[in-house]
Amino acid sequence: MVVARVHIRPMTDEDRPWALHLIETSWGGLQMVSRGMLYDMRLFPGLVAWIRGKRAGLLTYRLDEGECEVMSLNSVVEGAGVGTALLRAVEDLARAAGCRRVFLITTNDNLNALGFYQRRGYRLVALRPGAVDEARRRLKPSIPEEGLNGIPLHDELELEMPLRRSRRI
Repeated sequence: MVVARVHIRPMTDEDRPWALHLIETSWGGLQMVSRGMLYDMRLFPGLVAWIRGKRAGLLTYRLDEGECEVMSLNSVVEGAGVGTALLRAVEDLARAAGCRRVFLITTNDNLNALGFYQRRGYRLVALRPGAVDEARRRLKPSIPEEGLNGIPLHDELELEMPLRRSRRI
């Protein structure tokens, strides 16, 4: 199988309508909850993956106090290395910005994401039991009770990639 080369570049104003549509349809709206905070996804920068001149994926992120949080990651071309390329690009961006780590939040039902991130070196660093239930009650009532694979949706899991500064020779 021949895999096309993935090109990554910062999201532009031209990409934004496509990106917001992707987020809205993939994540159930333009608001996302992470660690007890409600975020407006229209406010975040992003990276867009391209294959053969077509958009193939999106990663949105936020930088805050020496940390980079991945807010969303979507690949619209499976098995082509899009998600991996986007993660590596945000890690490089975060390192250049002086961040100590890249982290993300997923939920207890997202078994594919857990495997994907761990295969790429991300480690589980926190379990927040009931965090999704609390977010559903206080911040975003539209969060479904049942998640992927018929698994009840209750908990947040935090994964991280510590960043090392690149050495100059």
